[in-house]
Amino acid sequence: MKFIVSSSYLLKQLQVLGSVINSSNTLPILDNFLFELDNKTLTVSASDLETTMSATLEIESTSKGSVAVPAKLLLEILKTFPEQPLTFTVEENSTIEISSNSGKYALAYAPGEEFPKAVSLDDPSTTLVPADILATAVSKTIFAAGNDDLRPVMSGVFFQFSTEGLTFVATDAHKLVKYARTDVKASQVADFIMPKKPLNILKSILGASDAEVKIEYNDSNATFSFDNYVLMCRLIDGKYPNYEAVIPKENPNKLMIDRTQFLNSVRRVAIFSNKTTHQIRLKIAGAELNISAEDIDYSNKAEERLTCDYQGDDMQIGFNSRFLTEMLTNLQSDEIMLEMSLPNRAGILTPVDGLDEGETVTMLVMPVMLNN
Repeated sequence: MKFIVSSSYLLKQLQVLGSVINSSNTLPILDNFLFELDNKTLTVSASDLETTMSATLEIESTSKGSVAVPAKLLLEILKTFPEQPLTFTVEENSTIEISSNSGKYALAYAPGEEFPKAVSLDDPSTTLVPADILATAVSKTIFAAGNDDLRPVMSGVFFQFSTEGLTFVATDAHKLVKYARTDVKASQVADFIMPKKPLNILKSILGASDAEVKIEYNDSNATFSFDNYVLMCRLIDGKYPNYEAVIPKENPNKLMIDRTQFLNSVRRVAIFSNKTTHQIRLKIAGAELNISAEDIDYSNKAEERLTCDYQGDDMQIGFNSRFLTEMLTNLQSDEIMLEMSLPNRAGILTPVDGLDEGETVTMLVMPVMLNN
């Protein structure tokens, strides 16, 4: 088994796949990349059992075969090469030899048959989503997903497909983000919960792609195919909470304000807030928004006044500044709307401008009780 490949081309592909590999694996074989050679096509795969990703590379070869090569060692050596063709030759003595312009390097390999086989989906449902839309949907929602092992369903992003459009939801019970598109539709109704790790990998590579992503899914697994990549992962098992029920429908108090100005104020005032609650207080009366925070233990306090466009009753409401900052940072619009009903009901943040046709973003942040 022998093939020739460009060093930088191989490195670029392996760095993407390398993000799948865990730093400590229960099965030693998972510390390897699986190389499967079929004449001019080389398929390289990496897996942690839950997530498997493969890339198809075009190379120079006339042989077939499969070997598992140590991932860390291979990445380290590839990073040091300037752009050049590398020749990989599988030797009889269980080593794979790499020949470059300046030398030869031998690594021990394991038989390719030992590498766990990826699951094949029987009769999956399929939806096509443009890469940039999927990348936006993931980056807009993933930050709001929880980290609680006791509630695994909340640790992923909920994908909801229908003939009306696509909806992506993430929540950790303190904040919730719902991202919806009506300009991309699915052929049938389906929903599933995607874990964070594969989504983070997708997010990092989808941005540069202008392809369509083919999403195939059944009850337990999903695959994402685009360009020369296929990412397969196990879905989170369980029923997603009824998120529509927690979004307040009647919100008579509406505050419109410049996003950057509001974000900067919240960041500054939050420095003076209590380090455990991160609580800031919004006091709205007429066209004036007063943002304040106080840390009684250290006698630290701050207060800022901003002008805003407000319709509704005068009110005071407390929020966790970290959640508010995360949400405001994640929105791209110039102006945002904060809708509220009562100091103990969730506030709803939405962008006023900067959205595509058919795109909606709804962010919900739970209030914290103010101690007067």
